[in-house]
Amino acid sequence: MELRCEGCAGCCVDWRPLAPDAAGTDRTGNRPPLDDTYDLVPLTRDEVAAFLDDGLADVLVPRLFEPADADESVRIDGVAVAAAGDRPVFAVGLRKPPKPVAPIGTDRHRWLDACVFLDPTTLQCRLHDDERYPRTCATYPAHSLELNAETECERVEAAGGGDRLLDETVPEDTPPLPFGPRAAGATVFAYPDPADLDGVISRLRADALTADDRARFVGAAIGSSPGSLSVARDRMAEARERARDADSWAGRAIRAWTDRAATDGDPVALDDAARERLVRELEDDAGAPGTPGWE
Repeated sequence: MELRCEGCAGCCVDWRPLAPDAAGTDRTGNRPPLDDTYDLVPLTRDEVAAFLDDGLADVLVPRLFEPADADESVRIDGVAVAAAGDRPVFAVGLRKPPKPVAPIGTDRHRWLDACVFLDPTTLQCRLHDDERYPRTCATYPAHSLELNAETECERVEAAGGGDRLLDETVPEDTPPLPFGPRAAGATVFAYPDPADLDGVISRLRADALTADDRARFVGAAIGSSPGSLSVARDRMAEARERARDADSWAGRAIRAWTDRAATDGDPVALDDAARERLVRELEDDAGAPGTPGWE
């Protein structure tokens, strides 16, 4: 594959407010997610553990699903949730707070939900050259191309964003699909105590999860083992406690951006200098890794 990513961020930003007809790739299928996050990046168990070890568990968020017709399910907060037996299944991804960004050739900055690690100024990932860069991001859009699904690159092109997908050859070393046959315990997990989740699904759907809510699922993911949906409870409890205590630059930036943001898609009421100062204050000066610039 060969991509032209400069000035794009189409796969990192929720650009539905700019193009209402955009159909998110994870809005389709027979198990739609219960949340409304656009293009959530599913993480492997090892990646979740690495973020936890780095004190970055406050950037993680669970995703639960509506059941398909033949699925088992469990009702939580009056909602049917896809399950394995009576245990709701879930994935873990990266949070997308509102940020002041101008992606895909837009002529002004707007408040759009964007990956926590996207630098609003350079539109580059702060983890791109880091070992924490998620596998899903590093291999995008290989799986979409394998499935003959429209890519964000192509949607950006159709929206007037210029040539983005320059070579559609899928690399031979592309990893398995995150929700494929080998996903159990690797990218798909099962929460062992559904009775403890009263209120969680309602808060998930309202984009109002608490730190404890998110930590519960991080703990269950860490307590899982690849190839199994069972959970080691001691490991789960220890990871949950550590995740609940996380207080990283990224988690603080999420709270700060959320407090400052206007309605999705609204123009940013700051001039360029003030906006860039705010990015430096909330992210760079707070400990965020820098970005390498475009060649």
